[in-house]
Amino acid sequence: MFICGITALTLTACKTTPQADMTNPFFSDFNTPFDVPPFEKIMAKHYMPAFEKGMTDGREEINAIVKNRKPPTFENTVEALDRAGELLTSVASVFFAQSSAATSDSIQSIEMEISPMLAAYSDEILLNPGLFSKIKQVYDNRKEFNLSAEQQFLLENLYKSFVRNGANLNETDQDTLKKINQRLSVLSVKFSQNVLEETNSYQMVLEENQLRGLPASVIASAAEAGKATGNEGKWVFTTQRPSIFPFLTYSEERDLRRELFNAYTLRGNNSNDYDNNGILAEMVKLRAERAKILGYETHSHFVLEPRMAKIPDNVFELLNNLWEKAIPVAMNEATEMQRILNREGYRFRLEPSDWWFYAEKLRKQKYDLNDEELRPYFQLENVRDGLFTVANRLFGITLTPIADIPLPHPEAQAFEVKENDGSHIGVLYLDFHPRNNKQQGAWCGTYRDHHIAYGQKVTPVVTVVCNFTRPGGDLPALLSLEEVSTLYHEFGHAIDALFNRSTYSQTYIAWDFVELPSQLMEHWATEPEVLNLYARHFKTGEVIPATLVEKIIKSGYFNQGFETVEYLAASLLDMAYHTLGSPAVIDIQSFEKDYLKKIGLIPEIVSRYRSTYFLHIAGGYDSGYYSYIWAAVLDNDAFDAFKEKGIFDQATATSYRKNILEKNGTMDAMQMYLNFRGREPGIEPLLKKRGLLPG
Repeated sequence: MFICGITALTLTACKTTPQADMTNPFFSDFNTPFDVPPFEKIMAKHYMPAFEKGMTDGREEINAIVKNRKPPTFENTVEALDRAGELLTSVASVFFAQSSAATSDSIQSIEMEISPMLAAYSDEILLNPGLFSKIKQVYDNRKEFNLSAEQQFLLENLYKSFVRNGANLNETDQDTLKKINQRLSVLSVKFSQNVLEETNSYQMVLEENQLRGLPASVIASAAEAGKATGNEGKWVFTTQRPSIFPFLTYSEERDLRRELFNAYTLRGNNSNDYDNNGILAEMVKLRAERAKILGYETHSHFVLEPRMAKIPDNVFELLNNLWEKAIPVAMNEATEMQRILNREGYRFRLEPSDWWFYAEKLRKQKYDLNDEELRPYFQLENVRDGLFTVANRLFGITLTPIADIPLPHPEAQAFEVKENDGSHIGVLYLDFHPRNNKQQGAWCGTYRDHHIAYGQKVTPVVTVVCNFTRPGGDLPALLSLEEVSTLYHEFGHAIDALFNRSTYSQTYIAWDFVELPSQLMEHWATEPEVLNLYARHFKTGEVIPATLVEKIIKSGYFNQGFETVEYLAASLLDMAYHTLGSPAVIDIQSFEKDYLKKIGLIPEIVSRYRSTYFLHIAGGYDSGYYSYIWAAVLDNDAFDAFKEKGIFDQATATSYRKNILEKNGTMDAMQMYLNFRGREPGIEPLLKKRGLLPG
């Protein structure tokens, strides 16, 4: 597989070459269970030599395609290109996974050095006139080659990717494009490293008399954080999600809630060495300039062209439609919370840092439910095993722990995924808890994707990385309901990768379709039948009481105005940045403030991500954060297909697997959905799920 932009990474063990340093694990067969990377043998010093040799080998393979004197065919051009770059793909898959989940000063230094080199290498391929000429000849003569549907889809998207990345530009514009791409690659890395530094640099160290209102589990976790940070006998809170949001929800110390909230929302905006304002402004400017060079009105027009949305107007239509429905709901939620604090004798106005605290009071008032009531039933291991049971009942697969296999981090767990007949599907890694060397959030990635290499099936190796509540004191890891949903979400991505049956390494997944498998999987997490499978009290083993299950179901609409509005605000802000035409010269703080005021964001809510820590738009989801709500239309409509016949209906699950999960990236997204559902998706199930239907 050749690498263009280092996105979906595929791993193939590489053969020894005469020049290879035999001490470098990347230069020989891995010889590990299921050929996973030998993580414990890979050191920082191995990456740069492997990257450099990978690019050298890749250039030779590309040159062989270009110099081939035989007429270009799908086999000697497209398939040969798909096979090129095995070593580079191998090292990149490991390196970028580690830079996100287990970074170090050495890895961060390498990341800054290698990112522009990889951007330049990608441009070498995409702007290679000889290679593009060969691909164009195959594309122009495609009707002569008797191609399969998958091959036609690959060829069409491959050809368009070269055109979209400048293959038809003149030499001057190509040189400018190369410089922009290299600069953007450096800025993206620097942005994410700054967010990590800002997150790690803040601690709120408390005394015992400052813990009023906090549940025992939150206090225990803070005490463990105190020990880990050299603050023995004190309680430490950070801007990591498992730390900040329980504090905002339960602490009775309003000033401390505000302090911690401000630390969270000002990351990257503190006028220090880690300030991201200038970095993001330059990225927005360069993206707009690149779009103009490539012949697009804006960066968003460029990004959306191959996606389901196609043009920015279609994204704005969906977002604005939902905004108009969600804002009144959010305003009503704010009014209800204001009434609570007024009844308590306070006269201050509800602030963003108050929202979680008073929302929890409102939930208790309306549904007699609080998150701490649920946590004892959501022990991490039980949630994980229950999720595996759901997967078994839906798809017949089993997940079995693997001993004596290399792990990407000592805390990670490894599982073999097998069909119901015992045949091997792939390997799944799970990495659950926060670390100072791990990026925030949760994600799913691959060390190896399914494909056919030299006539042999190559099976996937998938990793799910989270930042869930750690065990504290005598308590095991007890998850919040949000964390439970997150695990189901990322597992949905994992089965998408595990079930994929692409013939080729290179696939083309519509980015606004990519969240369908993950968000669809979330629906099972709170189904009563599923809760009874895994929600057991960590001390007594008691199944979650029916009264609690009923409260969970009844509270399904709770806080949906807030959650929808804060998400839509971030999505609209992303689109606003990237629908600026060149020259896009802006001040980030002024632009953000003015735009959110323009769309009518109420003062009690801030955007889910403020600009300077909005990691999604720094690399990967630029002009794409809307994808979650776009996919939400799909996943709510798709789950209705299951509910119509039963949430474990085998025929529906098989159709979903065959028509979507196995085909994803190898055919048109809407056609896959039509093949599964028999019609286009409707928005009504989403509106119903979020309580946004009028009346």
